[in-house]
Amino acid sequence: MDGLSPRTPSRSTNRIDRSMHDIRAIRDDSKAFDAALARRGLPPVADEILALDARRRECLTALQEAQNRRNEASRQIGAAKARGDDAGAQALIEEIATLKGRLQEAEDEARRLEDELNSRLAGLPNLPLEDVPLGEDESANQLVREVGERPRFDFAPKQHFELGEALGLMDFETAAKLSGARFVILKGALARLERALAQFMLDLQTQEHGYTEIQPPLLVRDDVMFGTGQLPKFAEDQFAATAGTHNERDRWWLIPTAEVPLTNLVRESILDEADLPIRVTAYTPCFRAEAGAAGRDTRGMIRQHQFTKVELVSITTPEQSGAELERMTGCAEEVLKRLGLAYRVMMLSTGDLGFSARKTYDIEVWLPGQDQYREISSCSVCGDFQARRMNARYRPAEGKGTRFVHTLNGSGLAVGRTLVAVLENCQNADGSITVPDVLRPYMGGLEVIGGYG
Repeated sequence: MDGLSPRTPSRSTNRIDRSMHDIRAIRDDSKAFDAALARRGLPPVADEILALDARRRECLTALQEAQNRRNEASRQIGAAKARGDDAGAQALIEEIATLKGRLQEAEDEARRLEDELNSRLAGLPNLPLEDVPLGEDESANQLVREVGERPRFDFAPKQHFELGEALGLMDFETAAKLSGARFVILKGALARLERALAQFMLDLQTQEHGYTEIQPPLLVRDDVMFGTGQLPKFAEDQFAATAGTHNERDRWWLIPTAEVPLTNLVRESILDEADLPIRVTAYTPCFRAEAGAAGRDTRGMIRQHQFTKVELVSITTPEQSGAELERMTGCAEEVLKRLGLAYRVMMLSTGDLGFSARKTYDIEVWLPGQDQYREISSCSVCGDFQARRMNARYRPAEGKGTRFVHTLNGSGLAVGRTLVAVLENCQNADGSITVPDVLRPYMGGLEVIGGYG
């Protein structure tokens, strides 16, 4: 069973219950909530949120009381008329008319307060787990392990774009004519090598690690991007697309990662615990505006507007998610092990965590041309943060009610960056590239790419 069989749709319409943070937990321990945000370097907000929540609840109480009075007055009209009290009946009719106006005002105010509260909560990141190292930025990330030996060369190793351009198989100039900066055209054996890497990754994850391959849409709607945390806070990092009317209501978004459609496969659903964990993977193009990347990695394939990636996503119970993070990270690492590439695993600090993550491991591959490690995968556990935004729940095998699932995502791997790593680590003095053994079956037995005397 792949865990993707028909599911019971959720009928929950309580928007506050679906907020990205548990408002009840904030009410119960506001200091703990502020303390968790402080670990991310953010100021306290619990008092502001609870004040909004209190006003909303007071408004809802007043609305319910007014509705009860209107219903009671409606019942009293008939009784007044039955006893011939026309004046009393008329007074009740006038009271109902007045209540109708007040009810509309109260409903509008309750909706406004709810929208304000949800908007405030939507801008707050996930809360880091206790074992995440405290720090302001990536300088506080902690080394978890270092694996493999860095290659040694008897010549000065070149960067991937130097190798690719010299081979005549990597063209940034023509790509810029077509699309602008941060695009590339791969040709011949390099185009096939990128495809071979993706096929190898998919085969490994589906045949040995139990992931179900998915071919998802590349265009998704606003609420799907909201579900995984890209909207509303990071809209400038995304590529929006509109239908022929160019009406915002007809807007879609090009996916920045397959995490978005894969995680949202369970949105607005109630799963059975027996179906968990769900593990899915997809090979897709990804599109990112790189709005904050001016001046960074302007040459080469490290930071592109369009790139390909094999994504891993898991949907679990809360009790499974910690172990699933370790498992997922191991599944991504196995790709590098079989390619024979040296890498290290870093635990991100609180200041370097992504918006939706509670804990993240970055896998960084060694690039001899750059003489440094560079990120090739991030594996994150998000707890119930995304599940609340998507309203994704499961029905426990024991006990009543439903619980929010936990979601995890990771690159298994970024295909373009893996191509970069293969080029730089497997280069030869003559500029040729030795094809790793595990990729040769996907390359028609080809052992070496090119060479230029």
